[in-house]
Amino acid sequence: MKPFQIVILAMFATMMILAVFAGGVVTGLYLPTDYRQKLDLPAVSWLPGQDNDSTKTSRDTLFAPFWQAWDLVHEEFVEQPVDDESLMQGAIRGMMDSLEDPHTSYMDPDEYQQMADPLEGEYEGIGAVVDITGDYVTFISFFPGSPAELAGLKSGDMVMEVDGKDMTGIDGNLVLKKIRGPANSEVTLKLRRKDQDEPIVVTLKRQKIVMNSVESEMLDGGIAYIQLLTFGEKTTDELKKAIRELEKEDPMGLILDLRNNGGGFLNTAIEVTSQFVNSDVVMYEEYGSGELKTFNTLPGGVARDIPLVVLINGGSASASEILAGALQDTGRAKLVGEKSYGKGSVQNWVPLKDEQGAVRITIARWLTPNKRQINEIGLTPDFVVTFTDEDIEALRDVQLNKALELLSTE
Repeated sequence: MKPFQIVILAMFATMMILAVFAGGVVTGLYLPTDYRQKLDLPAVSWLPGQDNDSTKTSRDTLFAPFWQAWDLVHEEFVEQPVDDESLMQGAIRGMMDSLEDPHTSYMDPDEYQQMADPLEGEYEGIGAVVDITGDYVTFISFFPGSPAELAGLKSGDMVMEVDGKDMTGIDGNLVLKKIRGPANSEVTLKLRRKDQDEPIVVTLKRQKIVMNSVESEMLDGGIAYIQLLTFGEKTTDELKKAIRELEKEDPMGLILDLRNNGGGFLNTAIEVTSQFVNSDVVMYEEYGSGELKTFNTLPGGVARDIPLVVLINGGSASASEILAGALQDTGRAKLVGEKSYGKGSVQNWVPLKDEQGAVRITIARWLTPNKRQINEIGLTPDFVVTFTDEDIEALRDVQLNKALELLSTE
């Protein structure tokens, strides 16, 4: 794929909030459960089966109103029988929502699979990146050749209806669940588009979306170009392969494009950063207890000497910010583009018993090597470069051009 084709998505998504893949990934930094042990993270403070008598008594008293309500629903609700599984899932969802943290939530079994698939490299859906934090699910960008792109959807389009059903006030995760579906099935969306009075109705045929997390190419002037699309399970291996292929061309420098990369796995962020950084610290995590945990680089980096410039924008979030922040703090690279998203928290995904989905819980805030806290602040590029209307009209990537200029003068 040509760099122009890759970056044009970033141009139209500038200043937008990158939150989730439609059929996919919540923006963030995720810690697979088994990775906690590898990193010697703090143990959770309470686990089932660890009750002492006083704890059990306290919990029985605390949950007495809950069980009273449960019994009332089964005894008094007009529509019987009620679905106990739905009641249980609703109770867990309500508990997570009560924490008022946008990154802490319950995922039912379908949602859990929906969130996990794209980080594994493929899923079935329409191939779009969306923001679910507003009143309506809003499209941000689209994978090249996806049903969403081919149908002419645009960044900023808001989902008003799915298959004729009003989505006003519906939880964004539930809207995504309706948009996503098996390959070759159809979904009809009614969209509100900026500066257009009448809504747009479009029917899309879902496809299997195969996502490479790394795109690479040699540019004119002997400059290598790599775009990271996500921090998934295969990203590190794909990145190393791309670097080795580009090294055959003896590049003068490397442009690393993190625009609209909304994050992924914490372990992948550390692995990827380790490819470029010689210094020890990648990041710190700060837990609720005040404990600070240091995350160091791993051995065997393959691109620690080549001159490097990194592109970021408002869609660069979490794992992207860990990488960009480490490169900036250590002086390894200059950042070019626009201020990043500013997601400085880490979530742990914990599968629940009996395959009843999972909870996603914010377990820590993270800091850059210089101990900068970027949550809701973001990273400011060393060279701020924004797109004008004329740039967009001319399909001119001024951020990429600035990166080329910097590398050509080194």
